[in-house]
Amino acid sequence: MVVVGGWAVRSVWVRFPESSIPGLEVGAELRYDCGDPFAVCLAFPTANAPTEWYFCRGLLDAGRHRDTGLGDVSVCPGGDGTVVVTLRSAHGCTPVALPAGSVHAFLADAYALVPAGTEHLHLDVDIALTRLLAPPPREDA
Repeated sequence: MVVVGGWAVRSVWVRFPESSIPGLEVGAELRYDCGDPFAVCLAFPTANAPTEWYFCRGLLDAGRHRDTGLGDVSVCPGGDGTVVVTLRSAHGCTPVALPAGSVHAFLADAYALVPAGTEHLHLDVDIALTRLLAPPPREDA
């Protein structure tokens, strides 16, 4: 785990239990940024740029103990010492199994940076509005 300034990053080995090779482990990162205090990021390396999924920190926390989440991301405890994050898009649905101990340690560091219930004190509304109103990046750039 790396905690620098307002960031916490943990490298994890994940599995895709419903894939054709369910035991294959792939490197990924769990990331937390105090500048976006309600969210966590699950990032997968790719050839060009990482594929990043952002979702609620509370969703990841609650999903360690019970099935939770609707829509694009849901989280539930796995039966084999994992936490399963299911990612949904127009292209399909992919369950991703993360080691429960790594998720627990990552969340402990994230909550040490920004304790639960204090997220609003770390949210910079001007930066959030700038991000929200910015034009989407051009794919040909």
